[in-house]
Amino acid sequence: MRRVDYRDLIGGGLIVLVGAGAMYHSMTAFDLGTLARMGPGYFPALVSGVLILCGLSIGIPALLRAGPMPVIEFRPLLWISLSTLAFALILMPFGLIPAIIVQTVLAGISDCKLSWKGALILAVTVAVGATLIFKVGLGLIVPTFAWPW
Repeated sequence: MRRVDYRDLIGGGLIVLVGAGAMYHSMTAFDLGTLARMGPGYFPALVSGVLILCGLSIGIPALLRAGPMPVIEFRPLLWISLSTLAFALILMPFGLIPAIIVQTVLAGISDCKLSWKGALILAVTVAVGATLIFKVGLGLIVPTFAWPW
């Protein structure tokens, strides 16, 4: 055991970095305005500040407790990254449902315990749910199915 909980320390630090980056972007790219007349950058800056506070509330207590050193698992890192890239590349040419199915199946490969049958059931369920939420409920302008040829 280590004297510091590195898993929470690293996680909290990454959350703080994301929040700080988002806050920097919202404060430099948008007008903040005032509390009485909020500009387009006010709310993102506020949410970024909350994100920084959450990261600090995770990271600071990690300095006071022991925990194991995290081990980087490259298989999930690779497959989750590839699934996100596949979703981005497939969404517009083929549509929402094929993109979600491919993304879910590729992400399912990262888990050794999930079978192909389970991955396909999960993919279809997530695709139907996302279609109902984004296309029907929110009216997102993305093709459900498309054929690029």
